[in-house]
Amino acid sequence: MLKKYIIHYPTLLRLGIPIMIGQIGTVIMGIIDTMMIGRYGTGELAAAGFINGIVGLITISALGFSYGLTPVVGALLGKNETGSIAQKLKNSLLTNNILALTMMAIMAVLYQNLHHLGLPEHLLPLMRPYLLLHTLSFIPMMAFNAFKQFSDGILDTRMPMWILLGGNILNVAGNWLLIYGIGGLPEMGLTGAGLATLLSRFAIWAAFAGIFHFTKRYEPYRKDFWKAQVCKEDLRQMVLLGVPIMLQMGMETASFSLSAFYVGWLGTTSLAAHQVMLTVAQLCFMLYYGMSAAVAIQVSYYRGAGRLREIRHVAFAGLHLNWILGLLTAVPIFLLRDQIGTWFTNSQEVSTLVAAVVIPLCIYQFGDALQCTYCNALRGMEDVKPLMRIAFFSYFIVSLPLGYLFGFTMHRGLWGIWMAFPFGLTTAGILYLIRFLKR
Repeated sequence: MLKKYIIHYPTLLRLGIPIMIGQIGTVIMGIIDTMMIGRYGTGELAAAGFINGIVGLITISALGFSYGLTPVVGALLGKNETGSIAQKLKNSLLTNNILALTMMAIMAVLYQNLHHLGLPEHLLPLMRPYLLLHTLSFIPMMAFNAFKQFSDGILDTRMPMWILLGGNILNVAGNWLLIYGIGGLPEMGLTGAGLATLLSRFAIWAAFAGIFHFTKRYEPYRKDFWKAQVCKEDLRQMVLLGVPIMLQMGMETASFSLSAFYVGWLGTTSLAAHQVMLTVAQLCFMLYYGMSAAVAIQVSYYRGAGRLREIRHVAFAGLHLNWILGLLTAVPIFLLRDQIGTWFTNSQEVSTLVAAVVIPLCIYQFGDALQCTYCNALRGMEDVKPLMRIAFFSYFIVSLPLGYLFGFTMHRGLWGIWMAFPFGLTTAGILYLIRFLKR
């Protein structure tokens, strides 16, 4: 009975592991960022925690928008209609850049109103330049996302991995030079970390664009790309697929990022611990994301090829692998809970708070794996509209209100805010599964 699932494991691993490595590299870059900032100062760590939470909400939402390209490319590949893929990429690049400009406008409004959010006054001078530099990086980030989703859709998940890893190395080097002022460069602290992020995002976009336009690897698609037209039908398709995924991922991320407002009311120590926990949580999520992205790619390919029976099998196979990943991450994180905080900061108060919050983090891993798997299975089927409704209910009706209830009404502080996440993620996972089974 298990054979019909096991036969999909090798393909999912072949596609998913490069995505995991690339994304984990990005998260490790964030971890090193956090470590370097935390060693520089607790105030800088708290400021980075708040800004990264808000910017992360926008960034993940934007990534969700670019996901609309993958099932389209995968289905065309399954139908052997590869001549149309480059045109989809060109239209996706345009819509992604329009969205980048929109996000920059939103961040400009936030920049002008930081002082109205009830944050500690001494953190605002640290937050503003850091926010500005992240905002400027949206355009290269969105252009890279379009190239990456195109590459994933044609089953070439390794090239984005290598480019991301190179960008991560550049970012870490930039952090070291600019945060601490190494080699005669100015000591810029948190602003240096933001500048390193901006430079690395421009670098990975330029690298992928150069490889696409000037190497043999993508030559068949490049020829079609120059002939391709920007057309209203393709633009509409990118929007109709991208916006629901963007809103779904935005609402999921909001259950974490908007909780930063709750945490800000608790003070600098809680904000610093929250940033450490967000960094660890992202590492776990990117594991599921890599495997679940492989599920979306395979589901879209089988849908295009007309092999509909395989869709259910590959989704369940992806869930098996994600639950194994959940076990492999939750156990060591729990065992190392007393040491994790010390990797990021010298503050004993922050480390103690991190150790307590590890428990709800471990609890929600299996619900997170469930929701990530079936959300991506539905994405591969281009059944994306229900994602918005399910996400809204799970994260805005369940998770965020419970965070306030546990954290403030029940006086459990940061632990209570994080204890709401298992409820929201598991609810979403069950509802995505039900929708998938109905289809």
